Amino acid sequence: MSLTDWTGAAVEPSAEDGPPSPDEWHPVEVPGRPERFADADAVAYRTEFGDPRDGDERATLELRGLFAHARIWLNGEQVGEHDAHFVPARYELDLDAENELVVECRAPDAFGGVYTTDRVPDERAVPGIWWAAELETHPETFVDALSLTPRRTDAGAVIDAEIAVEAGKALDDRISLSVRPQGFRGGGVMERARVETDTGERTTVEKTLELRDPAYWWPTGFGPQHQYAVRAKLGDSERVVETGLCEVAQADDSDALLVNGQRVPARGFSLLPTGDPTWDVERAANANANLVRAYGHVPPAEFYEAAADAGLLVWQDLPLVGTAETDTERAKSLAETVAASVERHPCVAAFGVRADPTDHLAGVGPSRVARYKVRWWAWRASYDGGADRDIAEALPEETPVFPVSGGPGIDADATHLYPGWQFGTPGDAEWALEKYDCDGPVGAFGAGSLVGEDGHDAAGFDADAHRAYVGSSGDDAPVESSQAYQARVLKDVTETLRRRGSGLLAADALRDADEGAGMGVVSADGSEKAGYEAIAASLEPVQVVLDEYPAGGDTRELTVLNDTTKAVAGTVSWTAGGQSGGSDVEVAPLDRERTGSLTVPADAESVELSFGHADGAVQNVYPL
Repeated sequence: MSLTDWTGAAVEPSAEDGPPSPDEWHPVEVPGRPERFADADAVAYRTEFGDPRDGDERATLELRGLFAHARIWLNGEQVGEHDAHFVPARYELDLDAENELVVECRAPDAFGGVYTTDRVPDERAVPGIWWAAELETHPETFVDALSLTPRRTDAGAVIDAEIAVEAGKALDDRISLSVRPQGFRGGGVMERARVETDTGERTTVEKTLELRDPAYWWPTGFGPQHQYAVRAKLGDSERVVETGLCEVAQADDSDALLVNGQRVPARGFSLLPTGDPTWDVERAANANANLVRAYGHVPPAEFYEAAADAGLLVWQDLPLVGTAETDTERAKSLAETVAASVERHPCVAAFGVRADPTDHLAGVGPSRVARYKVRWWAWRASYDGGADRDIAEALPEETPVFPVSGGPGIDADATHLYPGWQFGTPGDAEWALEKYDCDGPVGAFGAGSLVGEDGHDAAGFDADAHRAYVGSSGDDAPVESSQAYQARVLKDVTETLRRRGSGLLAADALRDADEGAGMGVVSADGSEKAGYEAIAASLEPVQVVLDEYPAGGDTRELTVLNDTTKAVAGTVSWTAGGQSGGSDVEVAPLDRERTGSLTVPADAESVELSFGHADGAVQNVYPL
């Protein structure tokens, strides 16, 4: 059952053993992030409840999303501490008829990730119980946890299962284990594992489940999203957990991902912690993404489950953003914890260690000497990523890892690139990538935009950059102009990267973290900006694009992009200012092909492209 009727209070962080006792408690929603405590370093939460047990039943408290360091007391006695909010905190409780639970949550002293930056409003980083507070009842002996590690073998594939059993009495029995395909026909598995332990002990049983004719999970567009449900049953107690089989590596000769041995161009969005992450996954998938990056944070389990169902690959960052010094050994332990918490999810395709250790190109602006400034500031920039690469060694070696992601000039493993927002024009993307040999993944690019005219102070929004590139709020339609500019930047850079054959790209970002403005193509309240439709068109797996965003009088080349495993053949058509043209083209799988050029009439208001082929037709529009 969910625990309800909570109160909360801001408190001073204390080393005392007893629970905090503030002068006044205020009604709060748990789970949640009470805005009244947005600037607090520590917040205490309290609730009272009866004993729900019947007979010999046992009770377990589970708190999920305890941000960031927590201490828990029941009836004045401390029952535990917890310091990884993305891992559930579970405690068996010795209950009275009436009980008082107090949970103190403190802001992180390290590893706060994006929550400690100005990209997230204070209201999103309130110390608290973010995801769930539940009290479970169990039989005297029960299955407390089921952990799964799927892996390939020379003979096929297996799922390594670890089953944690709480024994209320001496036990000599067998756990029943089953593996059932979800939504597809395949070889199920039935096994039994012996469990033997004394009264009052907790024991872990390990069992390897061999799969017959294993079926693999694939990203959308490359195959089905096969998954398995694993059930562990002991008497009247059982646990059911889903998992899937997917092997991801990085190609030796490029930045492309190899998924189950198949090259997969990964395209999508960075995600900030903005609310319901399952909603964000759905909106990313609807915009033709097959990748989402959890930038500088670890979302709840529901996020990975939604991504797996939708066929989206996940680039999972550690909560390390900026220049803060890091205890390497502590960070390695954190990396191992993060990896263990997501290992059952087949969609997890890559890890990042540290994001944006410098901001050396911020503020260069659109000046005529922008390229010279970029060269100078990049030359002066320095960052030693040795510690981050040491931390990366703690992550699964078979999965791609990007120890450092940041701007050109610091030898980053994944590039963050903001032409047309931090420096120069959107057309400078190709120059910057070539100048600084940025041939690897591009983990961030884009521009911010307004949702409301008073949004300049929103978290994560660079009002100075917006003023330099878009202008002041004196425009007749400032929000419309702002969003149109963002759409143009995203379209130009996305298509440049795809024409270059980038193996992995993530636009910054899908949704704004704050109301009023942000880097997202969707506002904080869920409404679409102009950039959403624009980048969705640019991310179509098969699409016809121009070599650069056009203007009246320009001559532009057309290219058909094919990010599928099938050859496509069809007809390219274009219209602009009353003129039109077209040509036939055939494109090999996972390739691109130039198909002529067009000259934009001076009076054209837009350029409209289309590509019709056997499986349908796509359109791509460039407003001028």
